[in-house]
Amino acid sequence: MSRLADLRFRTATAFQRRVGNPVLRRLPLQTVLETTGRVSGLPRHTPVGGRRVGDSFWLVSEFGERSQYVRNIKADARVRVRIRGRWHTGTAHLLPDDDPVARLRRLPRVNSVGVRALGTDLLTVRVDLDG
Repeated sequence: MSRLADLRFRTATAFQRRVGNPVLRRLPLQTVLETTGRVSGLPRHTPVGGRRVGDSFWLVSEFGERSQYVRNIKADARVRVRIRGRWHTGTAHLLPDDDPVARLRRLPRVNSVGVRALGTDLLTVRVDLDG
């Protein structure tokens, strides 16, 4: 990873950890992804942008496999997603062969702009929701 990409990653994750995530995950209509911490085993909540399509929820990780929630998914793919204030359980799938830029065009514009602006290694994630 280049120095500029590493600086963008460190700056964005520091902001998200200290300001963005604590505020956004408390908003009742914010979409939140709950993973299980790969070391602690505790629930981890990350505000995300994405879209439900049928029985799947699609999102794009701005830092790919460097994102903590992606690393948690690799350890345990069972997740929950809070969509419009309601929790849904499901199984997450990392899709490195999917075109994340094309996927972003089909996701909510506000999140897509942020992911494209800050992202250094985009990765598509699909959550297959249970019944």
